[in-house]
Amino acid sequence: MALMPKRVKHRKSQRGRIKGNATRGNTVAFGEWGLQSLDPGHITAQTIEACRIAATQYVRGEGKLYIRIFPQKSVTSRPLETRMGKGKGEPDHWVAVIKPGTVLFELSGVSHEAAKRCFARVAHKLPVNVRLVERRPSL
Repeated sequence: MALMPKRVKHRKSQRGRIKGNATRGNTVAFGEWGLQSLDPGHITAQTIEACRIAATQYVRGEGKLYIRIFPQKSVTSRPLETRMGKGKGEPDHWVAVIKPGTVLFELSGVSHEAAKRCFARVAHKLPVNVRLVERRPSL
């Protein structure tokens, strides 16, 4: 089963708009290299899992992958061929809400070239534009 929360406060959430830039989770905290989002959007749990598999297959035990996003918003869908009305549909899948500037994945223990190639494989699977960022030295 794909990523999903154990418990949620509200079973069905409204869509809302993704406004502004990320103020939290916008710096590389755990690894040396990060993959930062440039666009707002939603990333499904299946996409996150596909990115995890692509990155771990490329790294092959050399470095460590950190996933900084978690799908905690449910997206509902109605069954096919149902008439209008009758309320909102059941939760279909889970998504992570991404703002511009959010660091999605991090790598540690690999060189710059290896991180660049690994994140290029991951970027092909993502629905948002991303860039490679480096950890800034702490003051």
